Amino acid sequence: MTGHIVVLVNPSSGRGRGAAAAARAVERLEALADDVRVLTGDSVDDTRRLAREAVASRPRALVVVGGDGTLSSVLSAVVGSGVPIALVPAGTGNDLARALGLPFEASDAASAAAELALNGTPRAIDVGEVESSAGVAHFLTVAALGFDAHVSERTNRLTWPRGRLRYYVALLIELARLRPMPFSVAFDGGAALAMPGTLIAVGSTRSYGGGMPVCPDADPADGLLDVTHVAPLGRLKLVRLFPLLLRGTHVDRPEVTTVRSSLVEVDAPGLVVYADGERVGAGRARIRVVAGALTMLVPVAVAATSEPQELAA
Repeated sequence: MTGHIVVLVNPSSGRGRGAAAAARAVERLEALADDVRVLTGDSVDDTRRLAREAVASRPRALVVVGGDGTLSSVLSAVVGSGVPIALVPAGTGNDLARALGLPFEASDAASAAAELALNGTPRAIDVGEVESSAGVAHFLTVAALGFDAHVSERTNRLTWPRGRLRYYVALLIELARLRPMPFSVAFDGGAALAMPGTLIAVGSTRSYGGGMPVCPDADPADGLLDVTHVAPLGRLKLVRLFPLLLRGTHVDRPEVTTVRSSLVEVDAPGLVVYADGERVGAGRARIRVVAGALTMLVPVAVAATSEPQELAA
């Protein structure tokens, strides 16, 4: 296969890890390919603009260097374009990389992930869409509503510690502020149900927060969203649930309800929605799945269980 490769960089992702990962990725690609073009955004809007330019140039592959939020921020430009995406994970949680089996922890992870632009197998995955009073936004991992959304908001405010531990610190802070929410929830266009609870997580993939499997059975390519609802809990019960959440066994508890749906509508006073680590919605939220809307380049072994998709000419 011939054609140029575009590398789209968010240097601020992962609190600066994006720039270092980009340098390694570009070095590796330039050693293997003849035409590598690097675009660096200095804001979310600038990155989106560059993504549109990259897609319009019809590259062999678009390499996105950054975290889950970086890729989700440019989905409006790449969804439906037919351009395959190679993600070089450089974020805080890297939950999409976990779901797709992408390299993200080893010292040579950036180089190995970049190589997928050349030797990866295309896999079509689902995209989530949140429609609320804040507009329409896309996501790739988990949409969080309630306690977990508050934790995400707190995580973004903290500057210490790094990585997954920062999420845990935020969780402890918000635990002290715990209040149940009077959720109203409807599935697949059905009647709204009163479902007061501690949190609701709507997942296309299984984990958030750097590997916490809140929707442990979620499949990013099954055309459905996995919904995890946790009933109102006191602080002590929520603390006891936390170790189960780390193992993905919380779904066996009577306080936890799971549903699969292609459309979830949620309302509650003061509702905010976080997804892919970013605030994406506020007020009544309509969350749906867009099946198979994005083509990712993944390791051959990971793609073996799914039907490969043809690359755009």
